[in-house]
Amino acid sequence: MRKFYRVMLGKQSIYAEECLRDGFIGAGYGIHEDLTPYFSEDWREFNKALIPTYLRENPGKSKVSAGLSCGALWSISQGMKAGDIILSPNGKGRYAVGEVVSDYLYRPEQNQAHQRSVRWKDLLIDKADLSAEFQNSVAAMRSIISLEKYSTELEALIGGDKTKQVIISMDETIEDPTVFALERHLEDFLVHNWAATPLGRNYDIYQDDENTGRQFQTDTGFIDILADSKDRQELLVVELKRGRASDAVVGQIQRYMGYIAEDIAEDNQRVSGVIIALEDDLRIKRALKVAPNIEFYRYEVKFDLIKS
Repeated sequence: MRKFYRVMLGKQSIYAEECLRDGFIGAGYGIHEDLTPYFSEDWREFNKALIPTYLRENPGKSKVSAGLSCGALWSISQGMKAGDIILSPNGKGRYAVGEVVSDYLYRPEQNQAHQRSVRWKDLLIDKADLSAEFQNSVAAMRSIISLEKYSTELEALIGGDKTKQVIISMDETIEDPTVFALERHLEDFLVHNWAATPLGRNYDIYQDDENTGRQFQTDTGFIDILADSKDRQELLVVELKRGRASDAVVGQIQRYMGYIAEDIAEDNQRVSGVIIALEDDLRIKRALKVAPNIEFYRYEVKFDLIKS
């Protein structure tokens, strides 16, 4: 089954014209060697092997930046398969659509040396044709993001149907999918209002020149938000549950925290977690009783009609 990705064609789409003209997508990250010796079916092993090279070639970069960048390199070199669909901003306010048609290619003479050939379709998608949640996701400052949750919507757009789709979560850790559907913009709202929240007093959402801590990839899924403390001594894993969360989310966030502690955190950094949901219950409280490094926050959504 083919997969779907949003791929940036360079920072701020600076390579869009070249990629669309010459039929490829690519990445560089300062890695000037063939990635084939690092290949592994487990992207985590690929990252472990390549991160030291990345840090050597990019002095001053953090292990968080290394994890994001090497994850993107794995997606370009191995994660994508022939037949997968690429959605890329064309630098002119629209999205180009293409199909991956080759295996990994190393072209050291080019800025984006790590490439896949792409057959671009004679199709451009307007941002306005995407659902609101889809628009928020593709706007994330990440080189590559998975669009699997929007596959139905994207298939329809490629086929010429511009009817916007309703996305309903199948996440088993959410007990109230109706509330989730109504409040699916929680992540976007939280990110844009981060500084005004209690978390914003002590933490910043991770960000470097090309990546952000939104939808940070781990070996068991994607962290909603990865933040670091203002003194850089702590990494914070934030898991959002739009609606009432079940106690299964505690195990989920602990898996994410374990990955960050083992593979991403610096030696002097501790790892904590925060669960944000509409409400907690006795099961959540019991589970968190023995997880002192995880906190729980409730959110409230208010809707007013004001006659003028």
